[in-house]
Amino acid sequence: MIQYEFPFNERIRTYLRLEHLFFRLGDLMGRNSATDHHFAITTLFEILEVGARSDLRTDVLKDLDKQKSLVAGYRGNPAISEKALEQVLGQLDTCLSTLRDQPGKLGQSLTEVDWLMSLRSRANMPGGTCEFDLPAYHAWRHKDAADRRADLKRWIEGLLPLAESVGLLLKLLRDSGVPQKVLCAGGHYQQNLPQGRSFQLMRLRIDPALGLFPEVSGNRLVISVRLMTLVDGQRVQSSSEDAPLEITLCS
Repeated sequence: MIQYEFPFNERIRTYLRLEHLFFRLGDLMGRNSATDHHFAITTLFEILEVGARSDLRTDVLKDLDKQKSLVAGYRGNPAISEKALEQVLGQLDTCLSTLRDQPGKLGQSLTEVDWLMSLRSRANMPGGTCEFDLPAYHAWRHKDAADRRADLKRWIEGLLPLAESVGLLLKLLRDSGVPQKVLCAGGHYQQNLPQGRSFQLMRLRIDPALGLFPEVSGNRLVISVRLMTLVDGQRVQSSSEDAPLEITLCS
């Protein structure tokens, strides 16, 4: 099954983008190729761009505090494992303390690496990182893979509290939903949302053997799913097939 996720607000959209970038960064860092490490650095720059919002850390701290209050409210509930509850509360406390104690802005320590910042200014230019433009970077790419990896780990150290906090918030959000199986009749599905309840994320699973993918639109009142297909790898068109889906609404 292929999993698709669709955020209902800008804050969750930012969290999902950061999670995607941190996952890619971790994957690229674990490899040995200088080319992979180049794209690890460009991914690092993307994280800095997404996280440049001055209120991002404030939003994350507010959400961590909110989740801590919600989870703590389950204490004494016989249907909830106290051990699991305390484990989640411990994770929330750790994220809160490390994020609050982090000095300066996101990635501030990276701005002190001059040649890294000169690389950032040229990374989006076609061929802008050639050796005749950035000889220091060319030399770095010829270092041993273990040395490059050590540099990358040092550079992302200041970003880890954000990565861990966003990952925990998204996990708790995803766990709040209950999957439901539905039929997308004639390639289209629409569902009215209950009033008085605010959803933040929709998760949708579909069998890849169907060769279909969803286009989703929605608001606080209704969600709409239109199934699409890629024809001959060249054009996208809507599907009129009936297809089963699994939808999870997370609040």
